[in-house]
Amino acid sequence: MEEKTKLNMQMYDAESILAPLQKLNLMDDFLFDAATGDLETCRIIIELSLGIRIRNIAWKEGQKVIRNLPGNRGIRMDFYVEDDRGRVFDVEMQKRNEGNIPKRTRFYQALIDAPMLKSGERGFDSLKPAYIVVICGFDLYGYGLYRYTFDNRCKEVPDLVMGDECSKIILNTKGGNEAGVDRALIDFLHYVEKSSEESVPEGCDERLKHLHKKIHQIKMSEEIGVSYMKMEERDRLIRDEGLRRGRAEGRAEGEARLVGIIRKKASKSMTAADIADCLETGCEEVERTIELLGAHPDWTDLQVAEELLRLETPSEGQE
Repeated sequence: MEEKTKLNMQMYDAESILAPLQKLNLMDDFLFDAATGDLETCRIIIELSLGIRIRNIAWKEGQKVIRNLPGNRGIRMDFYVEDDRGRVFDVEMQKRNEGNIPKRTRFYQALIDAPMLKSGERGFDSLKPAYIVVICGFDLYGYGLYRYTFDNRCKEVPDLVMGDECSKIILNTKGGNEAGVDRALIDFLHYVEKSSEESVPEGCDERLKHLHKKIHQIKMSEEIGVSYMKMEERDRLIRDEGLRRGRAEGRAEGEARLVGIIRKKASKSMTAADIADCLETGCEEVERTIELLGAHPDWTDLQVAEELLRLETPSEGQE
């Protein structure tokens, strides 16, 4: 694998490999995924997002995927960790407003909570305090706030908190109202929007400087640059060949990539019609994929792709 990577890297000069990475911001899925493979980066993002301090965190059972009952929808999280006080944190990046974020967080809360209780367990004390954070590249509610924090409160007594220990936090990189907001959060959200040296103010929070160092290291990695170029090339092939010319025999790998894209967008509450419009493909095709994903939640993207190709073989043979 390492030798193969070296050979692929020899096809490009360093400048052409790194140039595409330089244009990425934390708001972009690829860079966010690459950055949050590091626990220290996850800790910094949580601390700056919530205005708290955390001593240690660990991957929550190594999970990014939580499965539901067979035939029902699961979720794939951007990153999911637990700190040394037993609090769990799910952090999601949302560049565009593509779905119903409030109901999506409600669904995420349900599936995050479910594995905490064992079959036959009495009581609910095993449910841990949970924080679901969605970093948005848009103002979901239109009040100009950088942070919207929600917990369950009594309508008749607004100061009375229900006490279920689950908070949902919607962050807005497009905020404008700085009243009552830590400068560290504002600087962090500006950096998410434009992840460059210019977005690290002099005298800013040291954690933001540390985060930038890590992002800079990623952007200077030729190996990561090659991975990004490969992903971009695969996406181009999917659009140019897989979507426009239809599926051809032996295209299972390209189709699997398309299945993965549909899986991720569906997990973010996008409708089949919205996904089809985004991918410039037919709604019926997307609906078939989502139906298979729901019927076989344990299948890999490749298994779903192979089944889709198998189902289409008769119609392709008639052409």
